Amino acid sequence: MTRVAVLGSTNMDLVAYVDRAPERGQTVTGREFRTIPGGKGANQAVAAARAGGDVLMIGAVGDDEYGVRMRESLEHSCVDTDLLHTAEGPSGTAHIVVDAQGSNAIVVVPGANGTVTSLGPGEIAAIAEADLLLLQLELPLSAVIEGARAGHAQGVRTLLTPSPVRKLPAELLDHVDLLIPNEHEAAELSGYEEPHAAAEILLSQVPAVLITLGAKGCLYAARGSRTIHFPAPEVIAVDTTGAGDTFVGTLAVALGEGRPVPQAIAWASAAAALCVQKPGASVSMPYRSEIDAA
Repeated sequence: MTRVAVLGSTNMDLVAYVDRAPERGQTVTGREFRTIPGGKGANQAVAAARAGGDVLMIGAVGDDEYGVRMRESLEHSCVDTDLLHTAEGPSGTAHIVVDAQGSNAIVVVPGANGTVTSLGPGEIAAIAEADLLLLQLELPLSAVIEGARAGHAQGVRTLLTPSPVRKLPAELLDHVDLLIPNEHEAAELSGYEEPHAAAEILLSQVPAVLITLGAKGCLYAARGSRTIHFPAPEVIAVDTTGAGDTFVGTLAVALGEGRPVPQAIAWASAAAALCVQKPGASVSMPYRSEIDAA
């Protein structure tokens, strides 16, 4: 079984469903409101666990009701939460608006995630024992860099989702094996809107890049290999929240099982396609049997 360590965020998603997202200064009436456990780190952990991985979550929740619910949600999906610490104060929250086309806009308030500024011996040891390490940017950058360095030192395959996007220092990128931005993040990081051009620039900084393109699929590029475009399954999207995290978590399990990259991407794409057909993030993530049947 693939051992996956996730160093990342836990947020309670506060989701408003609307016909049309409001423009600046505008108020609209929503159709529905839900509170759903999420956060990029927790979402990737749940996706990996449901895909069949042995998953450990490293991070923090607050000492509030949201923190209790998020821990229970992770454990319900068989994610190990021994290193998910409880910090004083509120848990992280993500304020999400989802329109009738399934597109979303998100504001993240870090809360307890902001307390994870460094790693202890237990976290370092857990990363060293993993097959893969999943990182995102909803924790303080100092902890993300420390985690990447620890993984790289022990030969742990490290995947970074650069979201929320920011300038990435060399001391982080030097320890990343696979960078997985979406097309907007890739454009901001590279300065090029066109995905092939963006991938070429990013390959000067990391060994491999996988740019997700939403309904258009994804683009994979690695040093010394040709760039490959993989189409996405055609489905009707209800809510795209969590689709990228589903893709990454499932991909990690596939790579850990030794599947060739094209097969791993196809499997992860099937999982993401299943995710977008249901509302919510973690609650819509498919189990291994569902992915295999897709």
